[in-house]
Amino acid sequence: MKSIRFGLIGYGTWGSHHAAAIARTSGAELAAIATRSAESRAAAHASHPGARIHEDYQSLVARDDIDVVDVVLPSDLHFEVSTAVLQSGKHLLLEKPMALTGAHCEGLIRLAEAVGKKLAIGHELRLSSLWGKVKEMVDAGSVGEPLYVLVELWRRPYRQGSAGWRYNRDRVGSWILEEPIHFFDLARWYYGRQGDPIAVYARANSRQSGHPELQDNFSAIVSFPRGAYAVISQTLGAFEHHQTVKLTGTRGSLWAAWSGALDRDLHPRYSLKYHDGEKVVDIPLSTTSGEVYELEAEIDMMVKAVRGEGPIAADGTDGKWAVSLCLAAQQSVDSGKVVILS
Repeated sequence: MKSIRFGLIGYGTWGSHHAAAIARTSGAELAAIATRSAESRAAAHASHPGARIHEDYQSLVARDDIDVVDVVLPSDLHFEVSTAVLQSGKHLLLEKPMALTGAHCEGLIRLAEAVGKKLAIGHELRLSSLWGKVKEMVDAGSVGEPLYVLVELWRRPYRQGSAGWRYNRDRVGSWILEEPIHFFDLARWYYGRQGDPIAVYARANSRQSGHPELQDNFSAIVSFPRGAYAVISQTLGAFEHHQTVKLTGTRGSLWAAWSGALDRDLHPRYSLKYHDGEKVVDIPLSTTSGEVYELEAEIDMMVKAVRGEGPIAADGTDGKWAVSLCLAAQQSVDSGKVVILS
């Protein structure tokens, strides 16, 4: 069967992981990489000599031998570059956040529909053997009707990013769009059968006195129909990388935990425990859980989706919802008030 040819735009730290995942995935071929930095171009050529290296995204997008473009760029560039990709008639895999505004998210959804191309957003936690098993068990009725979800992250500070973009509010939009966006997406996914979120209340502060806009500590309560709610909480003022999901329902509860020295630890510790109201059991997982492994699953998902062999894990609507929840949370932090979602 013919390979699905990928073009990759962006070859920073996470972009290089995308490139490696594409190269390792059966049915995928890394045909081209675009990156502005001469140093990054040299690194991309050394690691992937079979891919053509471009110094601008426009020349990659103009090619007619690319099936899917994978965009792994700073957040402020997502809308511009993604628009060009879709207008060129190619399928799009776009890193989170989908965009920095709801209007831009809507624009990309409409454009993908107009050109008849797949639009997938990089919420790779949905493809995790650990976090995905929680969803599977919730949908199977293992906990009854879910009532409470806690998604918590304890981690070291963010990397600066190329030219310090992640610490530039104009470029990142909001730190809530950086990592808590994954947790808002998980909460909405777990509560999928109960309806969309209806309100958000959030608080945050910064340990950096000169940069109050960089909110290292963040917590939010998201309200769902029928009294259900989720708590999203993280700190960037800690060490290592430890994530937990705790979920209780009318008939049982789940506790999922992941720990590593870094977010991309190849040898993490993880577990999933289930309580049916009487006893606690350890739930086995089919594959290793971790961001790097989930990325490989995401590339495989994209290959299958383009071939018509499977669904998109997180589509444009999911991407827009995640952005909208983050923007509502930032509005709540700024105003000190509950934000009602329309």
